Amino acid sequence: MKIHQLPMGARFEYEGEEYVKTGSLFATGKGGQRLVPKYAVLKPLSGAECHPDATTDRVFNRANVLEAFDAFYSDCKILVPELHQVVIEKARDRFLSALEFRTDISGGVK
Repeated sequence: MKIHQLPMGARFEYEGEEYVKTGSLFATGKGGQRLVPKYAVLKPLSGAECHPDATTDRVFNRANVLEAFDAFYSDCKILVPELHQVVIEKARDRFLSALEFRTDISGGVK
């Protein structure tokens, strides 16, 4: 089993030591946190549910993503002084462009 197939918080054995998955490629054990290479073969410990490619197969609903981003953007916008509103609007445009979403003149997402 590979690290990306384990859910967050899963317990596993690697190189004879017990770890808990704490990040996409990180785990924490007795010796602290360490990077677990993608190629490493891990032994799941009791109670670990395995979801092959759980992190890469996740599909997000477009409307939910846009709704969450709009709420985040609205919260951030009121924290930014008027002088820097152009900067946050450009950041918003870059984000939406990176997701390949188009915005209309009013700022709504099509």
